[in-house]
Amino acid sequence: MTGGAFWLERRSGERVVALTGSPNVGKSTLFNALTGLRQHTGNWPGKTVTGATGRHVRHGQDYLLADLPGTYSLLAKSPEEAAARDLLCFGGADAAVVVCDAGALERSLGLVLQVLEVQPKTVVCVNLMDEARKNGLEVDLDGLSARLGVPVVGTSAGRREGLEPLMAAVEAVIEGRVELHPASAEYPEAVETAAALVEGAVGETGLPGKWVALSLLEGDPGLMDSLKAALGRDLRAENAVTAALTEAGQGLERAELTGPAFQEAVAAAQIRRGAELARETVRGSGRPGWGERLDRLLTGRFTSVPAMLALLALVFWITIAGAQVPSDLLSEALFWVQDRLTDLFVYLGAPDWLHDALVLGAYRTLAWVTAVMLPPMAIFFPLFTLLEDLGYLPRVAFLLDHAFQKAGSCGKQALTM
Repeated sequence: MTGGAFWLERRSGERVVALTGSPNVGKSTLFNALTGLRQHTGNWPGKTVTGATGRHVRHGQDYLLADLPGTYSLLAKSPEEAAARDLLCFGGADAAVVVCDAGALERSLGLVLQVLEVQPKTVVCVNLMDEARKNGLEVDLDGLSARLGVPVVGTSAGRREGLEPLMAAVEAVIEGRVELHPASAEYPEAVETAAALVEGAVGETGLPGKWVALSLLEGDPGLMDSLKAALGRDLRAENAVTAALTEAGQGLERAELTGPAFQEAVAAAQIRRGAELARETVRGSGRPGWGERLDRLLTGRFTSVPAMLALLALVFWITIAGAQVPSDLLSEALFWVQDRLTDLFVYLGAPDWLHDALVLGAYRTLAWVTAVMLPPMAIFFPLFTLLEDLGYLPRVAFLLDHAFQKAGSCGKQALTM
């Protein structure tokens, strides 16, 4: 099996580690702490999605770290999530690091279970441990490791704490010095039976058999294309696989688990198991931090939409009202320059057609556009960037995801509209 267009180029002897995780768990902070200035930003292979790679050296061994786009699930609903899935599944990584938020561990463990199905050589990084302790939470890292069957390391990337143990765990996993028993969600019996049937028909592909079987049963067109490109063969066109998919589909249909119901059953099993793991390994009452209290306001059933409309209205009001004064000043300054240019053309005795074309045409148009557009842009885009840095834009995408899915898109598309 080859990675095809998804394969990351590496230097001789270099080990590739894929960093993945949900947005706002400190993944980029961890990536920056590990790579320092040895970073490169560009389009992912085969995708028009910007990502970053960086290098880390430990005990003379070079590591190429790929900072995958933030994703809540490998069931990709956007180009960023598809890029993260494809590079994780087919990119030839020697190991994966899944970054979680210690203060909201339950939200991340569903993704952890999905990654374990794809990449058994995984290290779970429970980040923001310092923030969790401030909120009265303690994570049983050893207990979580025993239940997941892979190493679990606690870090506080912002303080550069836990980085050495994390890379030591990555090194041990790649070199096979750790016995791995990756956990899996407990799917409904009909799903397990169908997956086993398809897995037997597919045979050896170089990828985890159960994950390939579930992917074929899901039938997502984007994933099927990626799987075909990575394997160099169309599994769905093979007679044995086609027959197994037909038989498995009949069993799922009897259990009323076809189409979206199948996806929901698989996702629900992963979320349910993640919640169980969080309850078993997180101790403390967990005083709600300001971030969690703000989340309740910004994503609550009754408060989220009014809060979103009010916040966006405030941004637009600041943009329009704040741009008026600098726009007037800029307009006066630019048109003062226009009058001086006119004086210059008169002094030089230039013909009227030249003055009209250059001053009243080209310069006046440029002056109007600059005076009208520059001030609001200079206010709006920094405000929008601030909302992104504060983590609010992903919450807007979450709020509007259901509505946008009905239009065949995803919540992230709301940000461009």
